[in-house]
Amino acid sequence: MAPNKQEITDYFRTLQDNICTALSAADGNDFVEDSWERPGGGGGRARVLNGHHIQKGGVNWSAVHGNLPPAAAQSLKIGTEETNFYATGVSIVLHPRNPHVPIIHMNVRYFELDGGRFWFGGGIDLTPHYVVPEQAAYFHQQLKDTCDRFDGAYYDRFKTWADDYFYIPHRQETRGVGGIFFDRLEPVTEGKSKRELFDFTAAVGETFVPTYLHLLGLNQDKPVTEDELRWQELRRGRYVEFNLVWDRGTKFGLTTNGRTESILMSLPPLAGWTYDYQPTPESREAFTLANLKKGVDWLAG
Repeated sequence: MAPNKQEITDYFRTLQDNICTALSAADGNDFVEDSWERPGGGGGRARVLNGHHIQKGGVNWSAVHGNLPPAAAQSLKIGTEETNFYATGVSIVLHPRNPHVPIIHMNVRYFELDGGRFWFGGGIDLTPHYVVPEQAAYFHQQLKDTCDRFDGAYYDRFKTWADDYFYIPHRQETRGVGGIFFDRLEPVTEGKSKRELFDFTAAVGETFVPTYLHLLGLNQDKPVTEDELRWQELRRGRYVEFNLVWDRGTKFGLTTNGRTESILMSLPPLAGWTYDYQPTPESREAFTLANLKKGVDWLAG
C-alpha cells in the first residue's frame, strides 16, 4: 500500500527523535526543543544543541500546509491552478567545535499539491574544514551503499546533482566534498512506486547517524591550533555565503513565510572573512581549496 502523508509525517517525526537521541549520547549534552506553529498552517519542532563536540547543531522536523505563495509556485515551476501544498521533512546541520570534524548537512522531505502531485527530495553532503581523502571516500561509500540498495544508477546520478547544487559560483568552488542530492522524485519520472521512493528517502535518513558518528569519533579529540580555528571560521564563511545566496531551500522557506529561526538554523555560531585570503603553497589549506571542485571521484582509490 502506498504511504499517505500521515505515515510519512510520522516517520520523519520519529527520525528526528532517533537522530537527536544518538547525537546527544555522542556529545554528552541534550538538545533544547522549541515547538512552533506556522500562521498559514502546520508547524514543527526545532531542536538545537550547543554541546561539547557539536558547537551548534540543529535537527528540525516540520509539517506545514496552506496556500502556496506565487513566488514559491514560480520557484517550483508549477502552474497557478494548484494553490495548496503540504510539506514535511527533517533538516539537519551540524557545526562541530573541532575544525578537524567536518560540517554535515542532511535533508529528507516530502511535498504534495492539492491536485494530487507529490515528490520526495533530500540528500546528505559533507563540508570538511580540511579535506582528508580517506574520510571523504568513507563518506561517499556509505552513500553509494545506500543508493545501490535501491537503484544502481542512483549514486552517480545524485552525486553529480550534489556537485552541481552545492556549488558557489561566485567563488568557483564547491561547498565541500559533496555527497548526494535529489529532488522531485515522482513515480512518473522514476518508474518506481510511491512506497519505493519513500523507502529510499527513509534509507538516506537512516544513513546519517552511523556515518557522521564515525567521522566525529575519528576527529573530535584531535589537538587544535589558533591558525586552524581561524581557517575554520573562513570555511564557515563560505558555508554562509552558499546558504544565504544560492540555497533554494532557504529561499523557499522564507518565501512561504516559514519560521525564520528554523530556516537560518543552518548558519554557524561564528564565521569569518579575510580580504583576498591566499593559502600558503602546499599547505593543508591549499590542498583543501584545490579539491573543492566538481567531479572528484572520491571512490577511485
